[in-house]
Amino acid sequence: MLAQTKGLSPREFRDRFCEPGGMRLRFDGAPGWSDQPACSQYVPNFGCSVHKGRPLACRLYPLGRQQQRGEHHYIYQGEDFPCMDGCPEVMSLPQLTVAEYIIGQEVKSFEIAQESYLELMQNLADAAFVLFLESGLAASGDRTTLHVWRTMGKEDPDELATRLGPQWIDRLTLPELSEHLSDPIPFCRKHSDQLFFQAQESFGSLKNLPEYGAASCTMMGLALHLGRGLGANPATLVEHWIKTAKKEQDALG
Repeated sequence: MLAQTKGLSPREFRDRFCEPGGMRLRFDGAPGWSDQPACSQYVPNFGCSVHKGRPLACRLYPLGRQQQRGEHHYIYQGEDFPCMDGCPEVMSLPQLTVAEYIIGQEVKSFEIAQESYLELMQNLADAAFVLFLESGLAASGDRTTLHVWRTMGKEDPDELATRLGPQWIDRLTLPELSEHLSDPIPFCRKHSDQLFFQAQESFGSLKNLPEYGAASCTMMGLALHLGRGLGANPATLVEHWIKTAKKEQDALG
């Protein structure tokens, strides 16, 4: 949606305006409030150049969205809103309830997209588990695979993107599904199909345990890279998944 609003192809937008790996916008604009660099889409004396296609994080700001046990809540951490000192003019804007604000920001389809991609993130991690646990790799006493998982969780986005390679990064960040842009559920479903078709092609004829380990790390790396783009902390995510995998490994051994 950002690329469409900007009048660019998704690849052009990603390569020009996103951090390495394509999951986050660059903040390399002119210094603004508190002398912090502005988002790459901010134009001085104009504002956001992609406001119509802005992502969920921008629509919710300064609120956050927390999902637990199938329920989600809108949250704010802190005592004072950050814009009070820097933008006192906001005090003259109409006062809204959270519900009114959410409706006005038109977040519904974006929240559906986020939930769909959270499910895809978990499915990618599950594939990493299957490759580790059901291949004989875990039963062999392998410790290398989980070590690599942990390393990937701590890597910078550009390091992880380099590890995964341009083909996988393109699959993850540039799905060619513009015909489904208006409906996030089929968009995400077809994107998922693309990723798992590529996985089947790449890992359908593995021959030995090191190859299963490498494949498991690739799928886990994709899950962690996607998780970062969804607002999760990769290091925290991977520790949870490692704990689960070790429990299963101990049961096998």
